[in-house]
Amino acid sequence: MKTYRKTLLLIASIATVIILQQCGVSDAAFEKAMAKAANNMNKACPMMVDRETRLDNAVALPGNIFQYNYTFINWRKDSIDYVRLQAEMEPTILNGVKTSPDLKDYRDHKVTMAYNYVDKNGAFVFKILISPDKYK
Repeated sequence: MKTYRKTLLLIASIATVIILQQCGVSDAAFEKAMAKAANNMNKACPMMVDRETRLDNAVALPGNIFQYNYTFINWRKDSIDYVRLQAEMEPTILNGVKTSPDLKDYRDHKVTMAYNYVDKNGAFVFKILISPDKYK
């Protein structure tokens, strides 16, 4: 079942990217396309990313922001070194935003990518923001 959900997510994401590439969309149309991409992605959520992290949903926010919302399913904020964890994760996420072919249109439209993390109780842990000035 998880493989099926991941396959659906991948197909929806690829379809959105193809539509965006072929249409040469305006900023307003791109914002609508981001919202549609988030909705398509959410159909496959929640989805385990690894054994500790679950993708709960994605949302297109005002200000040209695309946010992924994650939960550390086994951790409480007070039991982890979240400052160190964020420092370790941010370069990897930044590299993914810079190099992923699937995010090219997001980079072209100067979208800020946000990665929001909460602990198993829903307490905010940290947010990683990858703005255009970081990935250009």
